[in-house]
Amino acid sequence: MALATAAPRPGTVLADLLPAATRARATARDLALVVGGAALTGIAAQISVPVPGSPVPVTGQTLAALLVGTALGTRRGVAAMGLYLVAGLAGVPWFAAGSSGSGVTLGYIIGFMLAGVVVGELARRGADRSPLRTAAAMVLGSLAIYAVGVPYLAVSLHIGLGRAASLGLYPYLLGDALKVALAMGLLPAAWKLLGVRS
Repeated sequence: MALATAAPRPGTVLADLLPAATRARATARDLALVVGGAALTGIAAQISVPVPGSPVPVTGQTLAALLVGTALGTRRGVAAMGLYLVAGLAGVPWFAAGSSGSGVTLGYIIGFMLAGVVVGELARRGADRSPLRTAAAMVLGSLAIYAVGVPYLAVSLHIGLGRAASLGLYPYLLGDALKVALAMGLLPAAWKLLGVRS
């Protein structure tokens, strides 16, 4: 059943549709969303499949990070990914396959924060309300992750960018396309379910 029918205010993201009557409640809501977004990413990271010959596994955390950034918006999305990063570095075992701390794939996790800026800002402009615009936002968010992850991988392994791309980019493009397709269905459907006109 639809919860709303009016067009949202400019700059509204999905998380803004959760009611918060007072400033204190809005703060509590935002804190819960940030913690929940970090936890969701950590849970999704446990879906981890090794890729032969590469130190970078296929995981669900990339999709989770992009969805969190889009649904929460820039500020909360970046905060959620920042919490995910800091807690993992501090020892919370919620990076891929229950790992924590730094490693050769840490650049991708740092890239989640940049992706949160990209997809959060695009969502604020309504990019998550139609399948094609959602696809474009997810592609740009994925590029932001790779823009940090691949160079970090190259430096960590002492290899060139071309070799790093062979290890940490090209083998994942098909999986990324599937994640984009999933987001194309999920995000516009969420707006439609809430009955909000764009």
